[in-house]
Amino acid sequence: MSQWVLPEYTEAGTTHTHVTLWLITLIFDYNLHAALAFGGGDQTLKHKGESAGQCLPGVRPRGEITDLTHMKRSFSLVDVLFLLLLVLLTWVAMGRSHCKAANSGDIRPHSVTITEFGAIGDGVTLNTKAFQNAIFYLNSFADKGGAELFVPAGRWLTGSFDLISHLTLWLDKNAVILGSQNSDDWPVIDPLPSYGRGRELPGGRHRSLIYGRNLTDVVITGDNGTIDGQGSIWWNWFRKKTLNYTRPHLVELMNSTGVVISNLTFLNSPFWTIHPVYCSHVTIQNVTILAPLESPNTDGIDPDSSENVYIEDCYISTGDDLIAIKSGWDEYGISYARPSRNITIHRLVGATPSAGIAIGSEMSGGVSEVHAENIHLYNSSTGIRIKTAPGRGGYVRNILVSNMSLAYVDVAIKFTSHYGEHPDEFYDPNALPVIQSITLKDVVGDNIKYAGLLEGLQGDNFVDICLSNITFDIINSAENPWNCSYIHGYSNLVYPQICEPLQERIYPEHYSDCYHLSNHLCSSSKQNEGARLLSSSIVSVQF
Repeated sequence: MSQWVLPEYTEAGTTHTHVTLWLITLIFDYNLHAALAFGGGDQTLKHKGESAGQCLPGVRPRGEITDLTHMKRSFSLVDVLFLLLLVLLTWVAMGRSHCKAANSGDIRPHSVTITEFGAIGDGVTLNTKAFQNAIFYLNSFADKGGAELFVPAGRWLTGSFDLISHLTLWLDKNAVILGSQNSDDWPVIDPLPSYGRGRELPGGRHRSLIYGRNLTDVVITGDNGTIDGQGSIWWNWFRKKTLNYTRPHLVELMNSTGVVISNLTFLNSPFWTIHPVYCSHVTIQNVTILAPLESPNTDGIDPDSSENVYIEDCYISTGDDLIAIKSGWDEYGISYARPSRNITIHRLVGATPSAGIAIGSEMSGGVSEVHAENIHLYNSSTGIRIKTAPGRGGYVRNILVSNMSLAYVDVAIKFTSHYGEHPDEFYDPNALPVIQSITLKDVVGDNIKYAGLLEGLQGDNFVDICLSNITFDIINSAENPWNCSYIHGYSNLVYPQICEPLQERIYPEHYSDCYHLSNHLCSSSKQNEGARLLSSSIVSVQF
């Protein structure tokens, strides 16, 4: 079974690539707006059938850019300096980041190296005891400013180990933590109360490789070191149905706050890769997550019944959803009643045989206030997906996805109302989910098979679904690009023409019905042309 192996030259290359793509997007938009501002405005950028200066609320100039050459000539030295200033401000903004929860660069007053506890980084010697002993020792410094466990270059084989509060786990540049391929090195623990059983099998579940519960101020970071779950043996056991318990995650933190995971590469998780559950104030930043596209259920990042989660500057390519937001399973999630909320996703790049960003299907505790922007997905099955079913209960509401570029994606937007199995026979089939106030705006896609497959529930329509400033290049011209049922909402500036249940215009009557729509309708009409040109170039980038 193949697993992802990083070549020697890779270091943080993939992360730098997707941040560069993001900068290109910004620079292109800046050029476009600078041309409008400094290069003559209405004379430099016209659309067929558009009068000069036309930009009415809710009316998008349809057509094509007909004079880019004049736009390019319009730049002066002042224009160029202005653009350079904007780029500089962009880099400053990136340094400050949207994520204010914690600072992975804080220096702990106490530090030890894993080798001081007898660890041997030969990739063969099992170092579980060394990790456990080192962390037990560092616990004595928890009330003295915390401590750091330094993992130097080497290949450090280990089973599951626990973290503690006020700890930094730091991986050096060429450090690789390897998960043991002996299942006995991954202890079995109780199921999550919001799931009622293991996600794959009744009963318990294997503990994650790096695990912690009831913690405060935990940092997992480094100089782009690697944590490799060596998951192929677990994938084989799963396919052969020889597992006795649910597979382990690579990193799981429970009931914890002040968590930072940054500047690392995660490979070949046995199951979901990073799983913060019942957590708050979590920052996941500048990480690369890789697993073979055929590896089962290797989600990238799964915030679960957690709040105030910030995910930024990540490159993910795995066998399942890149990011899946969850909150418990059927009657257990309804009873536990802990939602996922205030989830922020910025600058995500990746590819997947599943969805780029998914909500559910385990969403019985509720999901709300999710904001995702600057998303670039390619060679994927689905862009954005909401997954639910009768019996889930709960809600998904107040979701905003903006500035998303898709290339070679089968279905751009997908809502599925009959997804997945149930934990047991005790679920309530009359517990219907509430899906409402979903806004997608400023989305472009090239080589898309279907624009949207939007399936609500009979007697439980998905409502206030708002799509604005969306353009897809559909390759299945003979097929209906939109397929909608039991859904209601509004749209503006959508191509190809959207399905009938969403054809009512957003402006002016239904503006207040659409979640988080600002006065972008005029400006985005011009931004989208630039984004369309950019999206066609994304597919040529080699990751």
